[in-house]
Amino acid sequence: MVEIKGIEKFAPKDFEGYISATVFLGGCNLRCPYCQNSRLVLEPEKMPSFPQDYFLSFLDQRKGWLEGICVSGGEPLLDDELEVLLILIKERGLLAKIETNGCFPSRLETLIGKNLIDQVAMDVKAPLEKYGEVTRSKISGSLIQESIWLIKNSGLKYEFRTTVVPGLIDAQDVEKIGMLIEGADLYQIQQFFPLNTLDRNFLRICPYSREELEGFRKIVEPYVKEVRIEGI
Repeated sequence: MVEIKGIEKFAPKDFEGYISATVFLGGCNLRCPYCQNSRLVLEPEKMPSFPQDYFLSFLDQRKGWLEGICVSGGEPLLDDELEVLLILIKERGLLAKIETNGCFPSRLETLIGKNLIDQVAMDVKAPLEKYGEVTRSKISGSLIQESIWLIKNSGLKYEFRTTVVPGLIDAQDVEKIGMLIEGADLYQIQQFFPLNTLDRNFLRICPYSREELEGFRKIVEPYVKEVRIEGI
């Protein structure tokens, strides 16, 4: 069974349009220095897991009220038992959303093909040429491109999003990301918050201003159908 490391019992922003909760799975293949889930990424084995019975009881007690579950991380597609978790969610008549970094398109395609996912959110960390720098990991750009294509053509409701961190992502990068996801339904620019970052040096970084974020919005608007800003 999937090892659930955290449960946000009411997470209305994570699954737009539905009364939802979010579960967090441990482990990630990336090492983004600004990540706020550092324990989930670096030492998930040291975190307690919620027993399966607890999770099922949580779902059953909210029958008729809860509408969806968002599965986040870490990177949930790393977990070999994710499909089991999604089946349990769907068996209870609930919708399922996956939040992913886009590094595992074949796994995502399998879950979509089995009708186990209703919505997808993918973090587009940077322009392809800067992925290594921004994520501090070796990533194949072709996998990111494959995930973007898959999600755009999945028939599911979806969003792409980027956390804009000063010193890592600038206006030129945002435009390149817009070009990368051109034609997408929704792109969300996420404000960076210097809180519990994986790299403690990022606690000293001052986030972009509202005016700067609005400038990013104008830059990317020609490439996608809708742009939102989160965190201001």
